[in-house]
Amino acid sequence: MKFTVIGSGAIGGTVGAHLARSGHDVLLCDADSAHVTAINERGLQITGPVNEFTVRVPAVTPDELPTDLPGVVLVSVKTQHTPAAAELLRGRLTPDTVVVSLQNGLTADVLAAAVGAERLLVCFVNFGADLMEPGVVMQGNVGTFRIGEPDGALTDRLRDIADALPYAEQTDQILGYLWGKEAYGAMLFAGAVSDLSIADHLELPQYRPLMLAVAREVLAQAPVTPLPFDGFDPADLDGSLDRLVAFNRGSAKSHSGIYRDLMVRKRTTEVAEQIEVLAGPLTHYVGELIHAIERGERTCEVANLDLLVAYERLERLGRPLNAVSTAIPAPRRAATGPLRGIAIAIKDMIDVAGFRRGNGNAADLAGPPAASDAPVVTALRDAGADIFALSTLLEYAAGAPHDEIPEARNPHRPDRTAGGSSGGSAALVGAGVCPAALGTDTGGSVRIPAAYCGVVGIKPSYGVVPEQGVTPLSPTLDHVGVLADSVATTAAVLGVLAGTRFDLNPKPLRVGLLADQLADPRLDPELAEITLAAVKRLAAAGLQMVDRDGAPLVQLEACLGDILLVEAWRVHGSRVQADPGHYGTATLRLLRAAAEVPAERRTAALTRRDALLPAAAALLDGVEVLLGPAVPYAAPVDTPPIDTPDGEIEGIFTGAYNVTGQPAIVLPCGTTSDGLPVALQLAAAVGDDAALLRAAAVIEAMLGPYRRR
Repeated sequence: MKFTVIGSGAIGGTVGAHLARSGHDVLLCDADSAHVTAINERGLQITGPVNEFTVRVPAVTPDELPTDLPGVVLVSVKTQHTPAAAELLRGRLTPDTVVVSLQNGLTADVLAAAVGAERLLVCFVNFGADLMEPGVVMQGNVGTFRIGEPDGALTDRLRDIADALPYAEQTDQILGYLWGKEAYGAMLFAGAVSDLSIADHLELPQYRPLMLAVAREVLAQAPVTPLPFDGFDPADLDGSLDRLVAFNRGSAKSHSGIYRDLMVRKRTTEVAEQIEVLAGPLTHYVGELIHAIERGERTCEVANLDLLVAYERLERLGRPLNAVSTAIPAPRRAATGPLRGIAIAIKDMIDVAGFRRGNGNAADLAGPPAASDAPVVTALRDAGADIFALSTLLEYAAGAPHDEIPEARNPHRPDRTAGGSSGGSAALVGAGVCPAALGTDTGGSVRIPAAYCGVVGIKPSYGVVPEQGVTPLSPTLDHVGVLADSVATTAAVLGVLAGTRFDLNPKPLRVGLLADQLADPRLDPELAEITLAAVKRLAAAGLQMVDRDGAPLVQLEACLGDILLVEAWRVHGSRVQADPGHYGTATLRLLRAAAEVPAERRTAALTRRDALLPAAAALLDGVEVLLGPAVPYAAPVDTPPIDTPDGEIEGIFTGAYNVTGQPAIVLPCGTTSDGLPVALQLAAAVGDDAALLRAAAVIEAMLGPYRRR
């Protein structure tokens, strides 16, 4: 039988060599002139554990291809080169020529448009092969090889060609095999962004949910029933991973051809034609990462696979919690740094270049993209962090959601709020989507949602972290803060933002216990009991504590409202007057109330603050940090607006530290009887963020691991 092979690299070369060895008349064609020259001079050599042989077979480049191609034409080019191969065949086929696709992907329509659907057969090929050097192909294993008519018919030509091809069997369900390969191929594309072998990225437990999710996303789009092969069974994906690990461990081909294209051959992959033509977010994220590697912006490394894990959790866990404003595919970042490969979400009121600053506002979400990164985002990128998502928030961080935008839900109990205004950031960290996120805090907007969601949340000292590129609410009180899965992660991220390195090595620690806060009648009795139990555990572990009277903090917290309202009106007043419909109902109500507060009240509040600061500072005499409850109640159903009774007391323990500018951090310390997190709060002297973080690390260790959802 006469065969012409268009594309004589890994698969085409292997099949062509076996055909020639069996006595068929074979002509090889390849665009790589060095490969063609080597074949003509030395023959085509097949190496590897399956076979070792060399065949003498003619080879040509496309411009040397004969004008008439009788018999069977095998097309084995990369998917992206299918249109060029189809045009190469146009007008060259004799009346009885049959064209057979040996390609990955769904290319039948492209070939049929040029050669005629009646000529076309399609193959599914799953044996591993690599082009090692010009004229040398390594065959790594023997896998499933099926050939079929696109319409499923069993014909004489199908039988005859199947008999000639090595390892091939005819099938009446070729599309089922191709869609099964699409799903398996999507897992190979995902794994190729790392430097792990195929077997490793399928076996490691931290990547299995990602691999299963990618496969399911593809299988859900199949117009036919996908079929099993070589251990991959669409009906048993969990078991498939174990079987595929065993299959690939037995192959001499350790890495996919996609990985070799990226890291060895440095050429464009088939991702656009095989992955990006499919629907679904995960295949889109995979495609964007591969394009970034192709452009030289990234290299194949495990950190990319970890980022894909974060995207999978973003879709599976973050979106159902209303915590995701925007996903950011393949974000720019430095190749090295202290935060290398750590996925971080950004509250959507902080500028990220190329993305709009949504502010939790319906109109702003449709606004123009930011021209540049805020300094905090630049710092994170320069440290190697992956800025992979923008998180949701209460409108303008003013205490209530916009009517058209649902607020973030609590990862421990989705029937409760994640809190505000940085609720999206807290929900993403609390759900385990990412280890850290940025938020903002004007009266507790980092610490309150951190407490509700069972994560660490820090408001640093005023002025330690730059506020440029962040939507203001009350500039005297605003802080950019961090929400994270641990004190260590918090310290690492805050250190990058502050341009320093925080040493968490423990030092002798004395704590001032704000006993009056624990006795505050506004504190829910169960939270008081849980917090007091945590205090007793700390004492039993050897922590030295002395009582402190927090009366100055109560007086300072009372200053917050007048400062905030006057400054919020300065920020938003002109827009409220010009376009009140821009705002949601609750936010507009708050801002109109702010319009009634004379500026003199802010001045008086600042004067009271200055008079009270020495008394607040004296609370830290002889101790490194203060300790008290974080919030007066566990996460409510919805965030109460600040002009409601519950809203008025939500920040009674957090707001004072915005007025003083002191650093404050919340740590999980327990869980209510109905499964909601409880937290305690620590505060240190202004500028002593390092002492606060050291103390938090000590207390975190004493409290022991906190069981998150």
